[in-house]
Amino acid sequence: MPVKTLTIDGQLITSPAEQTVLDAARLHGIKIPTLCHLDGVSEVGACRLCLVEIAGSNKLAPSCLTAVAEGMAVTTNSPRLQEYRKMIVELLFAERNHVCSVCVANAHCELQDLATAVGMDHVRFEYQFPKLPVDVSHDQFGIDHNRCVMCTRCVRVCDEVEGAHTWDVAGRGHNARVITDLNQPWGDADTCTSCGKCVQACPTGALFRQGATVAEMEKDKQKLAYLVESRARRASK
Repeated sequence: MPVKTLTIDGQLITSPAEQTVLDAARLHGIKIPTLCHLDGVSEVGACRLCLVEIAGSNKLAPSCLTAVAEGMAVTTNSPRLQEYRKMIVELLFAERNHVCSVCVANAHCELQDLATAVGMDHVRFEYQFPKLPVDVSHDQFGIDHNRCVMCTRCVRVCDEVEGAHTWDVAGRGHNARVITDLNQPWGDADTCTSCGKCVQACPTGALFRQGATVAEMEKDKQKLAYLVESRARRASK
């Protein structure tokens, strides 16, 4: 298997040629923050939190979509990157209605963890306060659009792991929303198998199991990666 030699944060490493910078960094214990990344499904580079600096380029590159290259010199943590990441998290909080104290995912939320990690103690941008619905038409699950960060993890898991493609994205920019089927209430979505994979994939409290109260929604995204790996092993036999 061909390998590439590169440096990440001054550390000389080797990585398989087909790996991304994000995978290579994590393989060597170098942490890069992410929100839309989920092991076992495709990458989309939606959140931009994994941006890194690459020597010789003035542009910041999404590490989840950037392949390693021979001689590449990568910086994953600099004052410039810290400011960008903090700004991204602040914008996510300003765009929707995130009230952690009454959220089912409080203390089990990746967005909340990121806010702590980047040192966010206030939001510099004007809150949008959009009027967004909560859909509890499904008999087991619900979706609170106020807490969605448009990472599309639910869309990719439903399509690539479950094979149902119940979830998709409608609208553009500020008006983008995740929808079920052709914008039907979740409970009316004929394609939904009620597997719950989308709920496990969600990084916030946007997708939840009905009956969960504040701070009760713990999610284990490693289960999804395990399922994908198990299927791949069976297919190779």
